[in-house]
Amino acid sequence: MTHSLPENATATAVVGADTGVDAPAPPRRLARLYVTLPAANIALYLLWLGVGSFLLPIQVAQITGTNDTSALSTASTTGAVLATIGNPVFGQLSDRTRSRFGRRAPWILLCALLGALALVAQAHAASIATLGLSWGVVQFIMNGYQAALTAAMPDRVPAARYGTFSALVGLGVPLGTIAAALIIGGVPGTKFGLDGVIGGFGGRFAGANGYYLTAAVIVAAALVFVVLSPDRDARDLPREPFSLREFLGGFWVSPRRHPDFGWAFVSRLGVMLGYFIVLTYNLYLLADYIKVPPQDLLPTVGFLMVVNALCTVAATVLLGPLADKVGRVKPFVFTSGIVAALALSLPMLWPTQGGMLAYNIVGGLAFGAYMAVDMALITKVLPRAADVGKDMGVINIANAGPQILAPTLAGWIVAAGGYEALFPVAAAVSLVGALGVLRVRGVR
Repeated sequence: MTHSLPENATATAVVGADTGVDAPAPPRRLARLYVTLPAANIALYLLWLGVGSFLLPIQVAQITGTNDTSALSTASTTGAVLATIGNPVFGQLSDRTRSRFGRRAPWILLCALLGALALVAQAHAASIATLGLSWGVVQFIMNGYQAALTAAMPDRVPAARYGTFSALVGLGVPLGTIAAALIIGGVPGTKFGLDGVIGGFGGRFAGANGYYLTAAVIVAAALVFVVLSPDRDARDLPREPFSLREFLGGFWVSPRRHPDFGWAFVSRLGVMLGYFIVLTYNLYLLADYIKVPPQDLLPTVGFLMVVNALCTVAATVLLGPLADKVGRVKPFVFTSGIVAALALSLPMLWPTQGGMLAYNIVGGLAFGAYMAVDMALITKVLPRAADVGKDMGVINIANAGPQILAPTLAGWIVAAGGYEALFPVAAAVSLVGALGVLRVRGVR
């Protein structure tokens, strides 16, 4: 069991002919992975955040004629169950794949192509029902991309580099955020002593063109990853007979048998859900709670997202390698969760653009600290080396699920208690996530 290995164990401790697991990549291929893995994640989060934070709310407003939180919640909820199970489904499929191109690469490329087609279809959705259905299809397919992509780290990275690669993978969120903010929303130049709006392109990508561009980036990133960082030939790996019962049972990892895995799941779920409850409602929150004028709305959203992302990048780049040096990850995860919860109180106490700026600075630093080490923690508690894809798919429910369900939950919270209720609820959820990591026993 990987969760019982000592902190400094190498990846070869769980690699062998009977496991069906790839050995760590040789130095030349590992060097390429330093670039291609974060690039593929940046493309993925350009999709999740560009669509979730910008294109989906804009499209809902265009269809309904207003900032309809109920309609946004409906569009986000439709197909969310399919999207959430997409990770473990495709994770198991990639575990069982035996091809000359490896186990993960075929699924990364296939899902990128199918996801791009689904995004093009979503660009033309003319009703909330159609929008919700198409977004559910996109989420389901692209969770397959994410499941295969995240399995690359435990497949191919030595344990001694887990902290560094966790930080590189974590950069997908802030850099994807910056890309989405600059391309779709734009940033007021006055915030940086410049005239006009930086990026935004006059709203050219705040509609169908935004979907087309995102689709193209996803396909390009997938091609670069599979060509420059190819999988090993998987045709000679051991084959297990297919059992429908075992396949369906793979969606459940017993927290009694694997408590560290269970608590790591709870920790990630809490921190990520608390973060995305507010982030995915930025557009409507700034318009209706902070009262940002309509002409300043998109650039303000873009500016705050860029500030948040830059703080996340700074914390991620600093703390990932630091975690490798000190040999501990739990203190980083716990502290970042606590600070994230405290940051969420700032806009509640200070409901102005200044309060939102303070929240994005502190919250961005906390989230960056979390993303720097979270993947390292997860990789150390995987139950079975031969099921890396499936288990990473299960754990990714705690990663993708909050991004998918946050708009739905936020809609319910706003309907029940107004926008100001978003912050204490998100803070409480983040706090639960921070406390959950203390129960992980097999990782320091």
